[in-house]
Amino acid sequence: MTESAFVSIPRPFDAVLLISFGGPQARDEIRPFLQNVLRGRSIPPTRLKAVSRHYELFDGISPLTAITMRQADGLRQRLATDDLPVYVGMRNWHPFLEDILVEMSVSGLRRVLALTLAAQHSYSSCGQYKQNVDQARETLRQAGHRDISLTYVADWHAHPGFIEANARQVKLALAELDPNEQQRARLVFTAHSIPQAMAKESRYVDELRESASLVAKRLRHNDWTLVFQSRSGRPRDTWLEPDVCDYIRTESAQGLRTIVVCPIGFVADHVEVLYDLDREAAETCAEVGVVMVRARSVNDDPAFLDMLADVVRAACQRYATGIPLPIVPAVSPARTEPPPPAR
Repeated sequence: MTESAFVSIPRPFDAVLLISFGGPQARDEIRPFLQNVLRGRSIPPTRLKAVSRHYELFDGISPLTAITMRQADGLRQRLATDDLPVYVGMRNWHPFLEDILVEMSVSGLRRVLALTLAAQHSYSSCGQYKQNVDQARETLRQAGHRDISLTYVADWHAHPGFIEANARQVKLALAELDPNEQQRARLVFTAHSIPQAMAKESRYVDELRESASLVAKRLRHNDWTLVFQSRSGRPRDTWLEPDVCDYIRTESAQGLRTIVVCPIGFVADHVEVLYDLDREAAETCAEVGVVMVRARSVNDDPAFLDMLADVVRAACQRYATGIPLPIVPAVSPARTEPPPPAR
């Protein structure tokens, strides 16, 4: 645990809100969940059917909810001396953001520090969540409840704790290989693909490369690359490439024989990680003769939980003399870009 964990700090905030994607917890929740994800957007029926089957393989239970709750519990333990409660609000399933904000408002909470559980910034990974929070606040006010002001923590894609947690998981994965294979293994960092037009409007790719570079540097492993996975949306749209499976096929023809896959763009081993990597990418590797091991996502790694506490404390210290005045959000029309359809 970081040294700052033992230091009492001022309290400019009443609570912490962890914001995540959400996921179904039963087979009969799959379709309603995906309807929430899509929110009227145009997704090819074949893609929707395929994603539904992915969840069915896990009996309709997304691991994301349980992992997020463990992350919240770990943060709660680390903030126990600070008297700062931790809540979890999900964008697409229970516990919904709207319900959690109502609960917080009724409890008398007015100043909340928010942390979106996505390290690298894009509209779909962070911006859309802030928009959803603004919409939830509008619903809160229309229902007659007192509004809540939210302040977001600073960037943490390059935080030493995030880098250490990922490096530790890669190191554990490397240990599964024969020592000779460890030396020649390539680190393949993956992240959710997004439309290139969206990527151009954000720091997403730059932050992904910085995170991956720092992890590789921490491990003193120079052979690494960044690829993408879980593409969705309209086939005619251009998305970030290369796709992880396409990359494996192409590079195997050039002599690639061993890879360690690290899902640097995710903080939990949810359905997209388990299916797209542990199944599809692993099957592709088996087809072309590439040895593959996968590093776990940071999940509830102690270094990651320490990092969450550290960024919360840093925000509390930053705003110790006052937080920005609450602004009544103007709820913007929904964006047209298709969001990631699964977790």
